[in-house]
Amino acid sequence: EKYKNRRASDSARRNRKQDEYVEDFGDAVFQFLDFAPRYHSIAKKMAAVVTAHATPVGSGTVARTQRIPLEQRVESAVIAWMRHQTTAYDHMKIPRVRGERREVRRILAQQSRILLDAYRRGIATVATECPLQSALGKISDLVDAPRS
Repeated sequence: EKYKNRRASDSARRNRKQDEYVEDFGDAVFQFLDFAPRYHSIAKKMAAVVTAHATPVGSGTVARTQRIPLEQRVESAVIAWMRHQTTAYDHMKIPRVRGERREVRRILAQQSRILLDAYRRGIATVATECPLQSALGKISDLVDAPRS
């Protein structure tokens, strides 16, 4: 009986800790995005999507590592999410040459940072032409759906 109670208690503690981490990570993503007020709704949606993707226990994403500060984890998670959702990275045929994949990732990260900067400065975008809004639109059903 003691063992059973202890296991239940440990599980509840882990769940609370995970819930706190998810909330802290989501807040940190929103702060990192720092979009202009006109784009706050996009920032909130993106923060929710990136957080949902990056924070599950066992996901193996950069968000789960404890070796780097939260701010660095957040930036890496946002850039990684953008690489996979707003670029053709997953379909690229990258030659198996030492350093080639890293160079492609560096270039795509630079493009992602330029796009984020436009949202931070409040530059007008055409939703249908923006890879970020297009990606968020495809998965908005997941974010907008009520959580069970």
